[in-house]
Amino acid sequence: MGFKTYTCPIAKACGGCEWLAVPYPIQLRRKQKEVEKLFSAAAERDHATIEPIRGMEDPRAFRNKAATPFAPGKGGRIRSGFFAAGSHRIVRCDSCLVEDPRARDILNDVARVAERLGIRAYQEDRGRGTLRHAIVRCGYATEDILLTLVTNGQRLPREREFVAELTQRHPEISSIAQNINQHRTNAMLGRECKTLFGSGIMHDKLLGCTFEISPTSFYQTNPRQTEVLYQLSIDACQQAAVSGEGNFNVLDAYCGTGTIGMCIAKQDGSVHVTGVEQVHDAVDCAKRNARANSLDQRARFVAADATEYMNSIAESGKASFDVVVMDPPRAGSTPQFLDGVTHMGTKTVVYVSCNPKTQLRDIEHLQRRGYRLRTLTPVDMFPHTKHIETVALLTKRG
Repeated sequence: MGFKTYTCPIAKACGGCEWLAVPYPIQLRRKQKEVEKLFSAAAERDHATIEPIRGMEDPRAFRNKAATPFAPGKGGRIRSGFFAAGSHRIVRCDSCLVEDPRARDILNDVARVAERLGIRAYQEDRGRGTLRHAIVRCGYATEDILLTLVTNGQRLPREREFVAELTQRHPEISSIAQNINQHRTNAMLGRECKTLFGSGIMHDKLLGCTFEISPTSFYQTNPRQTEVLYQLSIDACQQAAVSGEGNFNVLDAYCGTGTIGMCIAKQDGSVHVTGVEQVHDAVDCAKRNARANSLDQRARFVAADATEYMNSIAESGKASFDVVVMDPPRAGSTPQFLDGVTHMGTKTVVYVSCNPKTQLRDIEHLQRRGYRLRTLTPVDMFPHTKHIETVALLTKRG
């Protein structure tokens, strides 16, 4: 890996890749040192190993999800691109170094086709206009491309002409969905979706598993590094597996559409997974994913708040798990959930985190409850940024 730096004509205005001018090996060293400093006391307490960061061979074109806001421009034009750092001013983007190269052309052509057909862009300050955002997801291991158009209202004017012209320009698009968001909010997506072309969903593959992805599904934006992240979780579960007959039970908490749990089950026929997720649509999708991967007999999914579910099974004593795999949101888990893990007597916890600071807080809670931190591995999911993801392995003392 050479000390090559990358350039982007809108890097300063966009602000998305804040470390773009820093050679990639130096970025990795900075992140490694940050993790070592943050977790030094917790690791020293248990003589834990902080593993070398898992970086990318080529930190370009890794984002398989790309998006743009829209706003009115002069002379009926529609502006698209990125919001400038710290503002809602749109910076034009013709290509992006870190996105799948197929995505940005589609997003920009959405604006051009809408202009030609007289479809108005959304005026954020007035809450008027139709076209708010567009989002493109490109398959990592498939050729699927899903385009989602976010509109301020149920109706997309001249819908048939719009779809026909856009798919003629981009025959690689496999599906187009409309997402309705009529709220005056910074949230990009609303809850309701309609299919305009194709199936309204796409499929992709990770570690041999096929996953359905809807316009509102959470799906990691860097699939190459997602496989690294998930493999670390799988390896930790396999370390925890006891030899002999019988099932090995894994709780996949905050499971989303079930990606981690199913990848674990796919690699080990003795694993039975229970996934818990509070978003009902995600649970329905997880069940379909389990059937599609012939895992529906070994992977079940429950629509529930992870903390409430953990409390209920810990109190009832009707279920036990050999491993808890948890991938909470940036806010981390809750003391009640972590205490439920303790009361259930789970021997191994695999903690995947997108926020090392809240992960450290939760690890220290588990340490006080009798768990030992064994390893912590940083993963560079978002090169050229300060963001770090980490996978921690903890085991019950005694």
